[in-house]
Amino acid sequence: MTAIAPCITVETPEAYQQSLDRLAPFAERVHIDVSDGEFAPAFLLGADQLVWPETWHVDIHAMVMRPSEYVPTLIKLKPQLIVLHAEAGEDLTPHIQQIKQAGIKAGIALLKTTVPKTVSHLISAVDHVLIFSGTLGRYGGSASMMQLEKVRLVRAIKPDVEIGWDGGASVENAYSLSQGGIDVINVGGAIATATDPQEVYTKFVSEVNKQGVM
Repeated sequence: MTAIAPCITVETPEAYQQSLDRLAPFAERVHIDVSDGEFAPAFLLGADQLVWPETWHVDIHAMVMRPSEYVPTLIKLKPQLIVLHAEAGEDLTPHIQQIKQAGIKAGIALLKTTVPKTVSHLISAVDHVLIFSGTLGRYGGSASMMQLEKVRLVRAIKPDVEIGWDGGASVENAYSLSQGGIDVINVGGAIATATDPQEVYTKFVSEVNKQGVM
């Protein structure tokens, strides 16, 4: 069953607390973005400022050029998953090993231009591959459904890896993403900007669970 993970992509402690308050009544798995202002143009809330309800299963998406400056702090937070970008400026292999040795799942994110076979050694080593189709560090990206082709390419390298989607997820395309082989749909603006975020979340869950033909 495809999971729906609301995203938190914010720049201030106040905005972060507002996100916690909005999502706490219903969220189970949550995707939290961290950035460095270099790999991603936005400066988001610092990793050392992150807290969340104990009941949440948290994925941290680190949009950073030098993971070595972030991984030790992220490990201390004990999320269930830490996702680094394949396009970062460092060799990710030791970071993936460090994350997994800490008992945390490791993942890599692929930007639109990144072809899975070029990072097959990383895909083989991780628990999760995030297909990124959005705008780094901001809500409101558009979904490039052509990126779904990467699902087949990734599974050819590691059949049992969990695959996530980030960017432009909407109630209208959630079913197609689920049927296209996405295991986790990370939802940003559609929930973050909703008047009733729980209602929108429920619609997403309904879409990915419905039966039918595409």
